[in-house]
Amino acid sequence: MFAIPGDLSTVTGGYLYERRLLEGLREIGTDTAHLPLGSSFPDPSPDDSAHAVAAMEALDPAHPLIVDGLVFGSLATAGLARARAPIVAMIHHPLAHEAGLSDARREYLIRTERDNLALARAVIVPSPFTARILIDEYGTDPARITVARPGTDRVDDVVPGIVSAGPALIVSVGIQHPRKGHDVLLRALAELSDLPWTAVIVGSAYDPVHAAELATLHTELRLEGRVRFAGIVSVAERDELYRLASVFALATRYEGYGLVFDEALAHGLPVVSCRVGAVPETVRPDAGVLVSPDDPLAFADALRAVLTDDTLRIRMAHAAAEAGSTLPGWLDTARTAQAVLDALA
Repeated sequence: MFAIPGDLSTVTGGYLYERRLLEGLREIGTDTAHLPLGSSFPDPSPDDSAHAVAAMEALDPAHPLIVDGLVFGSLATAGLARARAPIVAMIHHPLAHEAGLSDARREYLIRTERDNLALARAVIVPSPFTARILIDEYGTDPARITVARPGTDRVDDVVPGIVSAGPALIVSVGIQHPRKGHDVLLRALAELSDLPWTAVIVGSAYDPVHAAELATLHTELRLEGRVRFAGIVSVAERDELYRLASVFALATRYEGYGLVFDEALAHGLPVVSCRVGAVPETVRPDAGVLVSPDDPLAFADALRAVLTDDTLRIRMAHAAAEAGSTLPGWLDTARTAQAVLDALA
């Protein structure tokens, strides 16, 4: 059983990971059912909390229960403890590491997640970076943690480093949320008005308040006609943008993994991003330029170097394509998770 809150088709990295993991487990023969929970997690309403506790308590104790991190990290420990099935925590990144939290909210999440981790028989994380946080900050036993790196769909006919006849296309993929740093990207792009480029930012207005702030900043910086917020696009549209792009850019403030980096590498795109979270472990040095977070000028300098030096960009593109060709597939992710479940069954 896989307990996941809200709409499983939500377009974020975490939901994509769990949807593909659920599909992959079924494909390799692991009978895995989806236990839908309320959409208010990780700030659950009383009704959603009560429903989650009752639903988990009713499950057969003979079969492991995977619990999504939005639920696992925020559900009261007394409620989670009522589940009789062996619990597998699916932690993309600790909830207390999210941006914009009040001190009181952060302290609550740290305490709750630490206490809940003590109840988990096993923990699945997407990266060694997240594993280290759980060990160092939450005291989790390393023997209970398994890294199941996200899969990547194979991309055929990648031709890295094509020189565009027109303005270079910069692609960024990430929900409109403060953690993704699109405000930093916009300020960086405003510093490059002397260069020929256009940019597309793909991702839902996940945080409506922040999305409105980004729209205002977009106007203030006079980026109309050069930067487009595309919102949610189809997989085919996203892949076409990757195919046409010269560089992938995401000024993220934190990543527990970052599926979009693997997508960019699989398409042979040089990456410009930030030295935060799991990014340095995901993007190898010869395939990307990483700068400090919250530094628009440094981000602009990195983009300028990639956009104006064809030799550098082509070399990075070939390194990206090489790295992308070695990435695991989603069935590899599922087999890693299956081994965890088999050990508990």
